[in-house]
Amino acid sequence: MNVREFGTTGREIPVIGQGTWGMEVDDRSSVIRALRRGLDLGLVHIDTAEMYGSGAVERIVGEAVAGRRGEVFLVSKVLPQNATYQGTLRACEASLSRLGTDYLDLYLLHWVGDHPLAETLRAFERLAADGKIRCYGVSNFDAEELEEAFSLTGAGRIACNQVLYHLRQRGIEHEVIPSCERHGMAVVGYSPFGSGRFPSPSSAGGKVLQEIAGVQGATPRQVALAFLIRREPLFAIPKAARVEHVEDNAAAASLTLSDEDIRRLEQAFPRGGRPRTLPTL
Repeated sequence: MNVREFGTTGREIPVIGQGTWGMEVDDRSSVIRALRRGLDLGLVHIDTAEMYGSGAVERIVGEAVAGRRGEVFLVSKVLPQNATYQGTLRACEASLSRLGTDYLDLYLLHWVGDHPLAETLRAFERLAADGKIRCYGVSNFDAEELEEAFSLTGAGRIACNQVLYHLRQRGIEHEVIPSCERHGMAVVGYSPFGSGRFPSPSSAGGKVLQEIAGVQGATPRQVALAFLIRREPLFAIPKAARVEHVEDNAAAASLTLSDEDIRRLEQAFPRGGRPRTLPTL
């Protein structure tokens, strides 16, 4: 499994992980088999959140990693409406209970809300000091919001920014990725297949994916993932509720695209102009 240093954590993490958004509506036994198969294949970065299924997905993840917790880089998120100082501490404790663990490897603020960011970050520091979390980061932060966070924490504290990133949505390449690079942060792309809107084989971009996949001996989705993790500091967390899908995702980590492949994909899926607001789901 291809790994690289994960932001400011000093840890090496697989470039492809496992997302879990929406898994509460999938077959529970199939999801658990898929998550465990992902661990077998080295996809040890598992991302979840208290929001997902109102805690139901955390319980599923907890069942999937039971007996294998030491292998997992386990991530969860606090909802912004819960992200006061005390609310963040309570939310973390609730997530730990649902996950059946006594610590998280990474804890994120799911997006910017109305509560002062300084209070959320102060709670993160308390959780880290108490051993409840190993490190912390943010999600869905634009470049301006990142700068505010950096001004509050100083250098080397915020591990990552988790943001929407797929072939048809490359807006973060304008400002967010450069900002994260300047501060040594990882960029974790969620919904890398576009949340059900993956390019069809008959579309112009889909044909380019098919052609590159044919030459590489890969699948179009593997080619897409390889593009989205093509350089530091990029990571991706595709969801896979079935074993065959997680196996397909895992194989993308060892796929190396040529400069020409990347040029063709950039041309087929142009990043467009700088977005006025950060793209999210």
